[in-house]
Amino acid sequence: MSSPDELKAKLNLETSRIHWHELQTYYARGHVVRVEPNLDLLEVAAQLTADNKAQFEQWLASGSVGDVSPDLARAWYEKNSELWAVVVAPWVLVQDRSANKLH
Repeated sequence: MSSPDELKAKLNLETSRIHWHELQTYYARGHVVRVEPNLDLLEVAAQLTADNKAQFEQWLASGSVGDVSPDLARAWYEKNSELWAVVVAPWVLVQDRSANKLH
């Protein structure tokens, strides 16, 4: 079994930027999970991989993680937004960092 750091390193290698238009099939199947920019995308993916239900319930309750609403999906579609994404099958976790300045 890998350590949490090894898992995050592996997930980091599988993280990439992708345009919303390329995610339409996954969105239509209900397999896209929105992650707010204030969370670490890799940490969320690692917790999903570890099946940490308690943590996910907290994030869901706070709205930090959840479904992509139709309005948000439409806005991303119209701009063909570029999002950060990582796959934790069958889920695709996406994060819009366009409002954040990255160093």
